[in-house]
Amino acid sequence: MEIFKYMKEYDYEQLVFCQDEASGLKAIIAIHDTTLGPALGGTRMWSYDTEEEAIEDALRLAKGMTYKSAAAGLGLGGGKAVIIGDAKKDKNEEMFRAFGRYIQGLNGRYITAEDVGTTVHDMDTIHEETDYVTGISPAFGSSGDPSPVTAYGIYRGMQAAAMEAYGSPSLEGKVIAVQGVGNVSYNLCKHLHEAGAQLIVTDINKESVARAVEDFGAKAVEPDEIYSVDCDIYSPCALGATINDDTIPQLKAKVIAGAANNQLKEERHGDQIHEMGIVYAPDYVINAGGVINVADELYGYNQERAMKKVAGLYDNVMEVFDIARRDNIPTYKAADRMAEERIEKRRRTQSKFLQNGHNILSRR
Repeated sequence: MEIFKYMKEYDYEQLVFCQDEASGLKAIIAIHDTTLGPALGGTRMWSYDTEEEAIEDALRLAKGMTYKSAAAGLGLGGGKAVIIGDAKKDKNEEMFRAFGRYIQGLNGRYITAEDVGTTVHDMDTIHEETDYVTGISPAFGSSGDPSPVTAYGIYRGMQAAAMEAYGSPSLEGKVIAVQGVGNVSYNLCKHLHEAGAQLIVTDINKESVARAVEDFGAKAVEPDEIYSVDCDIYSPCALGATINDDTIPQLKAKVIAGAANNQLKEERHGDQIHEMGIVYAPDYVINAGGVINVADELYGYNQERAMKKVAGLYDNVMEVFDIARRDNIPTYKAADRMAEERIEKRRRTQSKFLQNGHNILSRR
């Protein structure tokens, strides 16, 4: 992998390699763009097959965070970190302390959070060495479990998608097929049930399905049946890439809106559902409630303020639809364009400010 060539092609700012022999730490911090503010993104711990694979994952995820934060209207850039190792076997306190010291050394350019393979406890350990961490224990002023907040944001985004598809944000009487009933989607189902929606659910965890059936009167189906059920909205809330060559011909829904990341297996699948007239709420726009919530911790967490911002995801999703119509493009491309326009606007403002400063100095 030609690292500098890759970074130049996708306009990355910084790649940091972190090593601590005593604790076994091997980590990579990728900072994609800080035009809008410090780079925020979680730390993932994973057993990568190669170091190159770990680098590529950090870079890819960091760029995704730039777009997610920009689309969410946050004054933050995009970054991500990965720690190479087995989260079940290789963790130790000194590893996360050492990693915290590396983050501190970046002096606020990168702010970390929990991700796959890391926990609130790990963030608390990092917090012993740096203040540039979110998602820590409530005892330290954190927001706690982000699942209910993320779910509320998806609910608001789904209302926007319903408005676009059906002319009303009401979900009353809508049949919604929810794929996966984890922590986020269980809370989403609660909102949908209270709104009067009829739920069809599936999950490989039978206990999760049974809970949704009992609590919300949901109808249960097998995992491979969820794509073909008669419904108004398909809500992918588990694995990514469920919008693909096999599932698209089965879909009967007019709307796709859910919590899962990377819902399109390939970009061409976004083009395909656009041509079919399916309203798609892009994943990183609709599921941004979690990052909005932890970002609020940077100002001293205020739940009311955070929830108000999360409620605004309705407007963000509607703006994506407006751009899609304006430019006659699929919504997944419109989401990228919205994020890029926000970044470019700030970049022009910064450039003008610097130029004005130079002119003032040159006249002295």
